[in-house]
Amino acid sequence: MDEKNIRFNGKLKRYFSFSEFQSVLGEPDSTKLLSDEEPCTNIFQEPDGSVHPDAKYLYKNGSRFECSQGKVAIDEVKFGNGDFIVFGNVSLSKQTTLAELKKLFPNAAEHIGIMDVAGEGELQVIQLREDKNNISDGHINIFIRNGKLYSLHWWFPC
Repeated sequence: MDEKNIRFNGKLKRYFSFSEFQSVLGEPDSTKLLSDEEPCTNIFQEPDGSVHPDAKYLYKNGSRFECSQGKVAIDEVKFGNGDFIVFGNVSLSKQTTLAELKKLFPNAAEHIGIMDVAGEGELQVIQLREDKNNISDGHINIFIRNGKLYSLHWWFPC
């Protein structure tokens, strides 16, 4: 799943500015400083491993974004409150079925598994490579609940 082919709610690329966030989504529902959450890795991490002290998570409709120095990136999409992504020419939403995901990602879907997700319980998961050359150690987790698309999370190891 190449991030260049993704549009959040049909409009925002994976990376965008905070002013674009406000223009398309309005104000965040809530925020949390990354320093309070202490993730083991983050999107806007400096080469030395440091994080800007004002870097934070933005939450909107259950989806989570990382924000640092005016730059924003999608971290996790929760589809339950109307958020969706357009991938290529396909819209993925809470109505997207597991069967549709299997057609869209047949190779990855062959290895569908179960993951115990903190605060969510056990969910089916399809893992996609983050890049087509498989250079990145990260991947994209697509979570399914009750046979429907539930969430999407960019994951990178610590």
